Amino acid sequence: MNRCMHFGAGLTLAALAMSLPVAAQTMRREAPVDVKPARMTVTQAPEIQLDGTADRLSPGARIRDLNNMVVLSATLAGTTVPVVYRRDAAGLVHEVWILTEDEYAKVTSVGSGSDAARKVAQVLALIFGTRP
Repeated sequence: MNRCMHFGAGLTLAALAMSLPVAAQTMRREAPVDVKPARMTVTQAPEIQLDGTADRLSPGARIRDLNNMVVLSATLAGTTVPVVYRRDAAGLVHEVWILTEDEYAKVTSVGSGSDAARKVAQVLALIFGTRP
């Protein structure tokens, strides 16, 4: 009697485990809000440069690649990548999204002015909406 109950629970867990990859595949990358574009160079983590200006990553900073996977800052040491980033309350760079060169060109072509933040948000929504 007990063996049958354990077997049924095992089947239920197996069915649940098989459905998890499907759920992960349907997740969409959300466009970040209130971000600024820049070219980021990781000199020696957590030290970085944004458009040639020295800056610093916050403790626990998240860098996301084109597949929305977290990238360790040390793996980017010495490379320059186009990004959009957000700062934390202390003014340190806390969240970073890596872009392709084409995406970066679209974001930076918006220009400046009172309407620029809205336009950047629209461009990012289009970019992130087309990614898997």
